[in-house]
Order: sequence, then C-alpha cells, then structure tokens
Amino acid sequence: FLLFFIFSFINYYYFYFEIDVFIFSFALYVFLFFRTSVFQPKEADILRKAYPDVLFEFNFDFNKRDWKVDIHSPVFVNTQDYKHKVFYWAGGRLLPEEELSNKDKYWKLIYPYSKEIRDPSNFSDDDTKRMGEFGSSKNRKESLGTPMFFYDFIYGAKSQLIIEDHIHHTTFLGKKTRLHERVEAAAKRVESQIYELAKSDSEVKSFVDSIKSADAYYWRIIEGTNRKSFHSYGIAIDILPKRLNGKAIFWSWTKDKDPKNWMRTPLKDRWMPPLSVIKIFEKEGFIWGGKWIIWDNMHFEYHPELTL
Repeated sequence: FLLFFIFSFINYYYFYFEIDVFIFSFALYVFLFFRTSVFQPKEADILRKAYPDVLFEFNFDFNKRDWKVDIHSPVFVNTQDYKHKVFYWAGGRLLPEEELSNKDKYWKLIYPYSKEIRDPSNFSDDDTKRMGEFGSSKNRKESLGTPMFFYDFIYGAKSQLIIEDHIHHTTFLGKKTRLHERVEAAAKRVESQIYELAKSDSEVKSFVDSIKSADAYYWRIIEGTNRKSFHSYGIAIDILPKRLNGKAIFWSWTKDKDPKNWMRTPLKDRWMPPLSVIKIFEKEGFIWGGKWIIWDNMHFEYHPELTL
C-alpha cells in the first residue's frame, strides 16, 4: 500500500508540475510579448515610419522604470554598415542615461505640429505675454530646448569634422546649397513638385523666380541659446527672396525693431511662400518655421516624425 501511495504521488506531482511549468512559461512569454510590443510608447511606430532605415528596439528597464531604446542606424545612406547607441525614452525625449536627471528641462521630440498658420489677430493678451516670455533672452539661454542626442546620432553630428563627411554639395530651386545625405532625396522631390506646379501656377512661378538663396548646412549655434541649429545638421533650408518689400520674415529681426509687439505682426505684413509650396514641403517630411510661435518664415526643417 505504501509503495502504491508513493508511486501515485509521484505521478500526480509530475503531471501537475508539468502543467505548472507550461502555465508559467506561457505567462512569461505573454508578458515579454506585451512588454516589448503592445505596451511600447505609441510614438515608437511614428519613429519607425519616419526613419525606415533606422532600427528601434524597445525594452523596459525595470531598474530605470523607463523604456530602454536600442537604436541601430546606417553610418552612411544606402550602406549595410550600422552604428548603435542606447537611449532612454524619457517621456518622448530619447535621452542618454547620463541626461535622465535633466529630463524635465528638455522638450519632447514629437509634438503636435500645427496644421494651420496662427493668426495674430486672434491672440489674447495672455497669448502674447506667453510668447514674449518664450522668446525672451533669459528663457532662450536657460532652456535646454529640443534634446539633440537622437539627431546627433542618426545624422553623425558629434562634431563639424564628422558631419561634413555626410554633407553633399548640390542645388535647390536653382541655388547652390549643401544638404545632409539623409534629406537630399526628400529635398529633390520637393524641388521637382514645385517646378511642376510652377508650370501652371503663376504665384508659384513668381515665388521660384524671386528666390535669392536657399542655404542649408552651416555649423552654428542658435542665436541667443546654447544649442546647435538644425542648419548644423544640413537638414534645414532657409529660402530668402531677393526683396522683402518691407515685410517681416523672422521674429527676432522684428523683435529688434518692435520688442513689445513683434508677436502681433499681422500675417499680411509677413513674407511667406505660397501655401501650395508649404504643403509640398510638409508632404515630404519638412516642417515650416512660419507655424512656430517664434516664427521663421524663410525656414524649412526635415522632421518626418512631425508630419506623418
């Protein structure tokens, strides 16, 4: 009887142990699947679509209580030679580990890009006060602004010497310029569509004929800040006309003349490209500086993560 009991117990235990192991394994698999895919930040897919040749791998770091993001990016466009760097999601800022303590000082990389041009005639007194504070020398000097670490990595902008291996001499809308190799194809698509539209649209043709310069790459710090300009990456283009005819084009130049009311400059008094041209740029992943609070109407910047 004792032997029968022992044998029965072993079989019973082994059977249920097998079930327990199966249940545990299945639960662990489901947990890992949801941890690395379903519960990823929704912006993860936006980044993958915006930069299809860049690999983004999200894994939750329980010690940091944040998403660890392993990013693999081609060293040069259309090559199989990849570089790798680890970032943390940091609420959408993609920061290196050593910058996590400064997380709240940075802006998020992905923000709602305005579909419409803000009309100053609709601004309240509170709006203009906020804009004045945002554009103040103190705020621009102290704010860390856009975290540039992700862009430094994918564009190879660690130094001027390194990034210039990625800068191509080319033309844009008939003007000599220098562009990063990652954005050159998008810029050429913009150019082709503008030229095609100019054949049937007199406003667009007049715009093209009026262009004085289309400068892009220039290694420099943003005026009044401690941050590199996106011109330093060769992904921003400034289109300047031959004549402004008394119109404003850049908030800071207007602020120098009218420090209290620059933010209320009417749209009719600002130079801007035709709306159809702006839409072509946006379709190809460029944002227009004329939609910013501190408006820069000559400026287009490649950020497909904001226009998708």
